[in-house]
Amino acid sequence: MTEWLERHLPKIVLAPSFVAILVFVYGFIVWTAWVSLTRSKLLPKYEIKGLIQYERLFASPRWDTAMSNLFVFGVLFIVIAMVLGLLLAIMLDQKIRSEGVLRTIYLYPMALSMIVTGTAWKWIMNPGLGIEAMMHNWGFESFSFDWVVNPDKAIYAVVIAGVWQASGFVMALFLAGLRSVDSEIIKAAQVDGIPGWRIYSAIIIPSMAPIFLSAFIVLAHLAIKSFDLVIALTGGGPGYATDLPATYMYAMAFSRGDIGQAASSAMVMMAVVFAIVVPYLYSELRVKHD
Repeated sequence: MTEWLERHLPKIVLAPSFVAILVFVYGFIVWTAWVSLTRSKLLPKYEIKGLIQYERLFASPRWDTAMSNLFVFGVLFIVIAMVLGLLLAIMLDQKIRSEGVLRTIYLYPMALSMIVTGTAWKWIMNPGLGIEAMMHNWGFESFSFDWVVNPDKAIYAVVIAGVWQASGFVMALFLAGLRSVDSEIIKAAQVDGIPGWRIYSAIIIPSMAPIFLSAFIVLAHLAIKSFDLVIALTGGGPGYATDLPATYMYAMAFSRGDIGQAASSAMVMMAVVFAIVVPYLYSELRVKHD
């Protein structure tokens, strides 16, 4: 009995977590997929009616706006966060004296929740309280920074807040990558008289391709499921100007009482995530297998 217990103890310990994940993650994914094929409204119905919810979804102007916003937000968020994170990492890689302090400052936003970040930036960009009011008090009466309440610019306000929080994390990834490059290669290049910018652009950065891919996957995942940042910063407004698929799904499920639409939008979001993550996992597994 003792030998049997020792042999199976890890399985016994992990069994509750495994069952919980199986039921509350994969079970609810299957349930959501099923509901997305029904005519469910306020309460779920389980009689399959085909792709009617998806037809309604793709015919909805609000969903079109949400997907357009996701594209704009996703592209700007990923590109700016990666460029800024890389520049910060290169700066810290110069082994400056205050590296520890600066690294802590840059990483601090990642310790905050998206709700805190959105609320803070909502105050900062509020025309009556934040930067615009401060500049007016300083005598710059013509200064305007109303992005958070401007329907044409509100999505860019979300980008600013998102980049502020994520760029420190990207910096940490890139800094670890920079420190992992073989120092002998760098020394050889320096002996050959290759300038520093050329060493980074031709030797160091190309060798960090897997880290760039990992950062892209993480940032894309954050962009697709962004909800709390938008809710805290703009509430999806003005109007639907900053609506994203996650906020659309929430509105359909809890404000409109349209569970079928919420389920179909959730499945589309999951498909987008899979389209990004699955090729990455496939390439990683293939490399390890080879």
